[in-house]
Amino acid sequence: MGTPPRSTVRYAATTLLAALTLTGILTGCTPSAPPAAAGPRSPSPSPSSPAQICTSLVSYWAKETLLGTKWSGLDWEQKGLSNAQYAIHEDAVAAGRAEERTAGQAKALELIDRFVAQRCAEQEGATRSPGSRRPPT
Repeated sequence: MGTPPRSTVRYAATTLLAALTLTGILTGCTPSAPPAAAGPRSPSPSPSSPAQICTSLVSYWAKETLLGTKWSGLDWEQKGLSNAQYAIHEDAVAAGRAEERTAGQAKALELIDRFVAQRCAEQEGATRSPGSRRPPT
């Protein structure tokens, strides 16, 4: 059969050393402090509302599109947008481009955030997609 390859021996030795160190055998250490007392748990964050999720998702992609980043060219489906969210995205990008021409990029990005938040709230998250999703324009 022969001797095992060096990589196998190294892996076995490394695994053994790690296991011995974790158990404290090699270092002679054992935990001296008692485990931390369980204090009052902080409340877990409340789940985001559909409008908050819509705002976060659509704002992100609208700003990426306005900035022309590497990932801005993904299609609506790859971005995970519903039909209604895609419509908000397209309107936000158009409004952002118009604002960018007159007031600059920073103002355009601010406008996108406000625009998308308002539309997502009005449409309660804009998660509906009647029928099949529409193809991107």
